[in-house]
Amino acid sequence: MIDRYSLPEMREIWDLNSKFDYYLRVELAVCEAYSKLGKIPQEDLLKIKSLASFNVKRIDEIEAEVHHDVIAFLTNVNESLGEDLAKYMHMGLTSSDVIDTAFALQIVDSSKIIKNKFEVLLSTLKEMAKKYKYTVCIGRSHGIHAEVMTFGLKVLGWFDILERAYNKFNVSVENISVGQISGPVGTYSNLPMDIEKLTCEILKLRPARISTQIIARDIHADYMQSLALIASVIEQIAVEIRHLQRTEVREVEEGFSKNQKGSSAMPHKKNPVLCENLCGLARVVRSNSIVALENIPLWHERDISHSSAERIIFPDSLELVDFMLTRLNKVLTNLVVKENNMENNTNLFGGIVYSQKVLLRLVDKGLTREDAYRIVQKHALDAFENNGNFKANLESDDEVVKLLSKDEIEECFDRNAYLKNVDKIFEKFSI
Repeated sequence: MIDRYSLPEMREIWDLNSKFDYYLRVELAVCEAYSKLGKIPQEDLLKIKSLASFNVKRIDEIEAEVHHDVIAFLTNVNESLGEDLAKYMHMGLTSSDVIDTAFALQIVDSSKIIKNKFEVLLSTLKEMAKKYKYTVCIGRSHGIHAEVMTFGLKVLGWFDILERAYNKFNVSVENISVGQISGPVGTYSNLPMDIEKLTCEILKLRPARISTQIIARDIHADYMQSLALIASVIEQIAVEIRHLQRTEVREVEEGFSKNQKGSSAMPHKKNPVLCENLCGLARVVRSNSIVALENIPLWHERDISHSSAERIIFPDSLELVDFMLTRLNKVLTNLVVKENNMENNTNLFGGIVYSQKVLLRLVDKGLTREDAYRIVQKHALDAFENNGNFKANLESDDEVVKLLSKDEIEECFDRNAYLKNVDKIFEKFSI
């Protein structure tokens, strides 16, 4: 069962009542802008702000007749204002002025939640990287043991990719923080252009440079791509944890509570279910980003083919990313790091992962690279395929011991040589 403890705050922004509340915020900001230009008396503006209200049930009743949600909303608000004040509402506007500007406000408020969760996660990764800065583990390429590294460096790599996703997300939020109050097909035909500027100032948005009755959807697609990137980076980390939890590896484990059970059939099981959930959810967010790309080409100045899709993909993706950031932070703060297993894995088959050090030392002693490679590969593969000991194989090879003393062979297996630049790498991150 998916843990949804992180969702209610985000979900509230996207429920029906909130949607109309954002609509009303836009309409009231327009009235305030008109008041600043002397078109609405200050006394009437205060009355409008005091009296304007809506009821979702009543809006639904009206929409059942008029089949237009913005008209139903305005009709209901005007009922709360009375005729004398209702004349000031929606002057010169078209529905999309309200819808798209309110949509921007919803996205901006949702982004604040994402940003806060992101910053908590980045802080967690920083602390983890510092904690395991010198914890030796094996690095892998193609899923196969490569050379020695540290778990702190692995975590630092996670921090790096997430911080880039965070920075891109912030840029996309800035780009999407735009409103429009430009009337039909964006020509300001029935309202002063200053209304848009003043309204956006009140709402803390930027006026769109140009709008065609709607805000161009490449902006929204870019934002959705940033969410897809976040989800994909989270998945990358989740996949790594899943691999490291495999029985054959056992270098990390998701936290497992006292009464938790891993399988209905096999009592021994401890499965990386939280990370598996994250991988599945990342697929949904990525898929939604494709829909956002398909929303870009619309007919002429506008149609509403994008609207129905956006009502699904934006709240769903934002709720999912909110959840994924919280869940990953939970996984990392409860991660069981098995340092002994990490160290043991570096020593498998007599330390075959130190093969390059031996290769280079033999070359230093005068062998050609080809001959040195042949000798080292022979002993490494023998150890690997026969569950043997690479170091012992080297020490029993007359050709090797003729060139390398026992101490020189031992030096090739010194892990500290692989850690000499760890501090310098960390310095790049001011950690």
